Amino acid sequence: MTNSITVNRMFTALAQMLALTWVSGHAGGDKQLRSDMVQKPSLALIGHLNFVHPNRVQVLGCAEMDYLGKLNFDDLRLAIENLFSTELAAVIVANGESVPEPLRAASQRTNTPLFATPLPSPELMAVLSHYLVNALAESISVHGVMLEVNGIGVMLTGESSAGKSELALELLTRGHRFVADDVVDLYKTAPDTLSAQSPAMLQDYLEVRGLGVLDIRALFGELAIKMKKNLKLIVHLKPLEEAVSDNISRLDMLASTETILGIDVPKVQIPVAIGRNLAVLVEVAARNHILRMRGVNSAEVFIARQKKMLEAGE
Repeated sequence: MTNSITVNRMFTALAQMLALTWVSGHAGGDKQLRSDMVQKPSLALIGHLNFVHPNRVQVLGCAEMDYLGKLNFDDLRLAIENLFSTELAAVIVANGESVPEPLRAASQRTNTPLFATPLPSPELMAVLSHYLVNALAESISVHGVMLEVNGIGVMLTGESSAGKSELALELLTRGHRFVADDVVDLYKTAPDTLSAQSPAMLQDYLEVRGLGVLDIRALFGELAIKMKKNLKLIVHLKPLEEAVSDNISRLDMLASTETILGIDVPKVQIPVAIGRNLAVLVEVAARNHILRMRGVNSAEVFIARQKKMLEAGE
């Protein structure tokens, strides 16, 4: 789904970090932000072209406020009317600039939240853009267990009785880090990036059959928890008989991918059987994926060696 957030939520999240003051337009706190764009609409103030888009946060920095300060009363009113001619989500006056009364009045009249901050506009826009890209990213919730293994994001998937939680618990005892259990929220924060995190209600908790719900933070400490991690590898646990019938490749661990939100994620299918050390297999799968990202493909090197020896034997 594509997320939207209210201006109230944005203000609550960033008020302390950005030293935001809510000047006027309090009635517009429920306005929805549906775009990850933050604008500095210098040209829009001139009035020849309207570069202001709805549902966006408009930032007024030194250049914009200097321009407004040089206008006579009628031109100032016209420029501000042009700025508020579309349904803005919010307006932020940066750099500690004083807020002109016509700007305050237009905000109140149109129920558009108007904020002020002492921060310079480039710093303000950088923080705002980063926050909105993450808060408004396209997202999906999937069933699995998310971990950081050898520094990369690994999601364990499989049937409910496949042993994902037990495997995650063993990986935690080996020094890896926990992100989410049962439900993993995935956010498309870039064209090729999926950021994974736990729903707020399930944060820090892992359910293991026979042991119940475990507080991982309390059991293993702060360093065992990772709040967010980019998904780089999916490890799918399959019963041995299904793996045999599906003819899983014995040469290439990363022979398949899974598409999530339009992004292809490498996928390893590990057969589950009594006596197999799954934690070691997951660690090796993560290490092998790191090698792949560095351009080393063990299967291709092996096939090339085999081909070379066969040719030499001829």
